[in-house]
Amino acid sequence: MRLAVLGAGAVGASVAELAGDHGHEVVALADSTSAAVDAGGIDVAGALERKSAAGHVGDADPRDALEGEYEVLVEATPTTLGDAEPGFSHVRTALERDRHVVLANKGPVAERYDELSVLVEGSAGELRFEATVGGAIPVLSTLEDLDPDQVTAVRGVLNGTANFVLTRMAAEGLGYEHVLAEAQDLGVAEADPSFDVDGTDAALKCVILANVLSDGGFTLDDAEVDGIRDVPGSALELAAEDGRTIRLIGEATRDAVRVGPRLVPEHGTLAVSGTRNIVQVETRHAGRLNVSGRGAGGPETATAVLADVGRLPS
Repeated sequence: MRLAVLGAGAVGASVAELAGDHGHEVVALADSTSAAVDAGGIDVAGALERKSAAGHVGDADPRDALEGEYEVLVEATPTTLGDAEPGFSHVRTALERDRHVVLANKGPVAERYDELSVLVEGSAGELRFEATVGGAIPVLSTLEDLDPDQVTAVRGVLNGTANFVLTRMAAEGLGYEHVLAEAQDLGVAEADPSFDVDGTDAALKCVILANVLSDGGFTLDDAEVDGIRDVPGSALELAAEDGRTIRLIGEATRDAVRVGPRLVPEHGTLAVSGTRNIVQVETRHAGRLNVSGRGAGGPETATAVLADVGRLPS
């Protein structure tokens, strides 16, 4: 497949770097201000070196990448809320050109799922978005294989930053601010960690799951969301005395999306440590299934993107 990759951050760069290992060719790579475009295949290493040295991937306009000759658009620009732009417009342009789209950007499929469904119905292209939930963990493909109609609920730990903070607070008896600063020093937390610690990132993933279960109807506005800023160390200490701990748990059903700190058994399935993620799938006839792994990271998320590319018809 010929890929046009929009977004040259950690995920987009990793997709471009790993595409060849999966038998695909990158014919365009764009950042917010520039693009490298070549129908015969771009020099990925050269484009990324330019990005590092000069702040741009090439001399073309980003629009040239979107309007070029490719079979699959990989949308890996940063997630935005509300109107989900410019990601939504990128997806719409590709689908209107009957191209396939693979999303790493959560915004369009969380905030404008119903509109995307209409666009897909009118296009010869397909839309896939495994990488929007759980990084390398095959959450959405598992739901697809099971048939969403046979799934009653999905819950789990879906944000590595929040999980790292809670794990360290419990293990070392440290306060929230101390552990958050440590996470920032280690690169686990962003300089502005609000998206993660306030529960927004986990909520977006759960909204996507609810949309898959219900075939649409949910946005972030429909989610009940509480973060971890106000979880005191004393609460973790008391939980430990009772053989429990606290994790930021997200849950999606056909009726609701909820995210917040929850008590879980200290050695239970949901008490994953560090930045690890876990997802539990409740099924009508097969009981509970657990899927766990790395929920973020450039190569990890790129693996999910490229798995989606491999599922597309050529």
